[in-house]
Amino acid sequence: MKFTVLSTSLDPESRSAWLCDLAAAQLVGLGHQVTHLDLRSTPLPPFDNVTCYTHPHARQYHDAIRGADGVFLGVPVYNWGIGSGAKALVELTGSTDQERGLHGAWFDQPVTFLVSGGLDHGWLSHSAFAAGLMFDFKCVINPHFVYATSTHWDAPAQPGAWLRERLSRTVERSIDLSSRLSGRPYQSTWEL
Repeated sequence: MKFTVLSTSLDPESRSAWLCDLAAAQLVGLGHQVTHLDLRSTPLPPFDNVTCYTHPHARQYHDAIRGADGVFLGVPVYNWGIGSGAKALVELTGSTDQERGLHGAWFDQPVTFLVSGGLDHGWLSHSAFAAGLMFDFKCVINPHFVYATSTHWDAPAQPGAWLRERLSRTVERSIDLSSRLSGRPYQSTWEL
């Protein structure tokens, strides 16, 4: 299967990026094809609905999302919501530009969240964003996700035992969900 792993934090020491690295490695280890994109090394412009589509990375992200059997979305949490990188990414790749033949890339995608937060009680901070993906694009939001704080890491990029097991199980259940949804005979589009 083909999976796209998207790291949306711009922090040089991003813990959500570490989650993405580990998930991508597990997927590759299980024999899946992985496109792994990171906004730090493959940046996108702010969404302006005009010139943003000409950015050299816009098509790369769009095609990686649209062509995947499932998407892993790595996000940091700030102030009870996800970081701005994820929102800018969805604004650009979810919109439509008829001139360039781009149509919302997110429609019907199974999406699994890999979330890094500062406090344990912020574990549902990504849920409003997830609901937006579900309602706008008919994404299937995987109820199995990772939410990790700094206490879940033994060292930089080295997950503790609980996090290692949680991430492994989340990836396995994401594969299962995506395989069950592959080959659907329909393609959703804008309804309103």
